[in-house]
Amino acid sequence: MIFRNLFSLENRPLHKRVLKLTWPVIIANLSLPLAGAVDTAVVGHLPNPAYIGAVALGALIFSSVYWLVGFLRMGTTGFVAQSLGANDSSEVVAAFVRGLGIAAAAGILFVLFQYPIGATIFWFFKASEQVEQFALDYYQIRVWGAVFAMFNLVVLGLLFGMQRMRTALALQLLLNGLNIVLDLLFVLVFKWSVAGVATATVISEVVAATTGLWFCFNYLDFRKFALRHIQIFHREKLKKLAEVNVNILIRTLCLESVFIYFMWVSASLGDVVLAANAILMHLLQFLAFGLDGFAHAAEALVGTAYGAKDRVRLHNTVLVTLFWSCIVAVCFCLVYWLGGTLVVNLLTSIDSVRQVADDYLFWLVIAPAVCVWPFLFDGVYIGMTKTVEMRNCMLISMASFFIVAHISATAFGNHGLWIGILAFMAIRGLTMGLWYHRIEAKVGLAS
Repeated sequence: MIFRNLFSLENRPLHKRVLKLTWPVIIANLSLPLAGAVDTAVVGHLPNPAYIGAVALGALIFSSVYWLVGFLRMGTTGFVAQSLGANDSSEVVAAFVRGLGIAAAAGILFVLFQYPIGATIFWFFKASEQVEQFALDYYQIRVWGAVFAMFNLVVLGLLFGMQRMRTALALQLLLNGLNIVLDLLFVLVFKWSVAGVATATVISEVVAATTGLWFCFNYLDFRKFALRHIQIFHREKLKKLAEVNVNILIRTLCLESVFIYFMWVSASLGDVVLAANAILMHLLQFLAFGLDGFAHAAEALVGTAYGAKDRVRLHNTVLVTLFWSCIVAVCFCLVYWLGGTLVVNLLTSIDSVRQVADDYLFWLVIAPAVCVWPFLFDGVYIGMTKTVEMRNCMLISMASFFIVAHISATAFGNHGLWIGILAFMAIRGLTMGLWYHRIEAKVGLAS
């Protein structure tokens, strides 16, 4: 019955729509870990493995901060998509402006409090003295791009919500393509090492944010809504925005806690293990950003279906996007099985790091089959702005991770860490899948 419904004549246009929306996002998403991989590769071919660990820790700081404000992207997408589904164009503009205001405030605060934030983070991580010094150099440069990086999140949120996936692709290719070119120039030509990697990222963020804002202001006719400022400061809308953002923030804090703990334990196992895990994390990021293409498509399509109160379209959208996510997940399994060692060798020429990474590579071969479920359901929940349920699923999964990771890492070392990560993903997928059926049953939309 499920497969008959999946490939029914009614759903054929939906399959085409999902694929049309997804391919630009997959390419755009994969360009982000590709840029991160180039960051690692340009320092990975320098003689000291401390450079790899430093870039990994430095990048982790900013990915952690930007993931914490990931509600800027996710919340904007959900509200914009639902407003489009409800044919409320003025609320699309208001949602975008609210996001920009929060992004500006958050970015400025990060810059103003960069020293206490940095001191706290570097106190927490216990790496070698060399790694910490290089990571501090990276941090002190990269922090100046914070405001623009947060603007980029809001821009992507608007574009995803409006289903402007090709524009999002162009901006991400600009951001990450420029980052790669400047990486090669600053590190390999100018010999700036870690500082060159950070400088390349800041310049890329500024250029991408400026270009993205120009696109958004052209897509939205602000003159039409110039006299409707009350929309922006509407009490109920702001209350809903705060609720969604806080729940996404808590969810992201839980997610970040998992990966920070992973890197913290990795650092305690030595520079070589830290470098190897940093490289394997790039493979996990490729997987995440690839599968997130379908999650982002689900955000837009689920959001419009939910905003239009079309239960049948909501159900079919989840079914179709999940099907194609599973197909891509199987492809990732095959790629990592057949070519994972080659990717590791491209990222570093240090034999000790290559050997350790190869020892744990099989966990990445298994990962796509486990990760496909939580990644897709993240998009579904964001599209419906069901952030309370998403938060609760994450809390359950995080608690389970710390129990499993502590026990398994004590018994099996680095293998135990990877067991904990996959257990975390599996529990997320299970809880979100079960909870989704309860949500759909209570939606009460007209068939």
